[in-house]
Amino acid sequence: MKLKVIDLKGKDTGRKVSLPTKIFDIEPNNQAIYLDIKAQMANKRQGTHKTKERSEITGSNRKIKKQKGTGSARAGSIKNPIFRGGGRIFGPQVRDYSQKLNKKQKILARKSALSIKAKSNLIFIVEEFSFGKPSTKGMYQFLKQLKIDTKNSLVIFAEENKNVYLSSRNLKKTKAVIASELNTYLITNAHSLVFFEKSISKLEKLLI
Repeated sequence: MKLKVIDLKGKDTGRKVSLPTKIFDIEPNNQAIYLDIKAQMANKRQGTHKTKERSEITGSNRKIKKQKGTGSARAGSIKNPIFRGGGRIFGPQVRDYSQKLNKKQKILARKSALSIKAKSNLIFIVEEFSFGKPSTKGMYQFLKQLKIDTKNSLVIFAEENKNVYLSSRNLKKTKAVIASELNTYLITNAHSLVFFEKSISKLEKLLI
């Protein structure tokens, strides 16, 4: 698959880049995509939620009333969960939500997500450029030329491009990352992918 290379003004440069078929033209594996995104979202959870159980409540352990003859349920101490201020029954505890996914499956998921975008013609290749200083307006105008300014877009560099990154940071629907940070969630969450020309060869080294 070959895509034309466009410039900062959104015009065709007359050059084309071949997308590696082993990355952008495979049979998508939806199960791998699901598992990878599920693991990524789970790994973001802190798991620091916590409520105090009966043994952790500050208070006396003295029996507050006699066992029988009161006409109400028996109660051992003021820390009993049935009382206000008592321990919480089956409350949330600190836990680790992280899930492990093997490397091959992660790579398959990323390739599958990229292949879906390629088959949907939602990938753009842009020649290398940078701004003299951060320019949100300049970045917005570039995305507008591609007609993706109103949709979620992901810009991918080969190496860090500070001014372009800072220019996209204030755009609510645009995110910029380097190729090594690209993951399945970012790909599927974006409507369109904008690759800097050199990032394709970088991605090829990472995924093949």
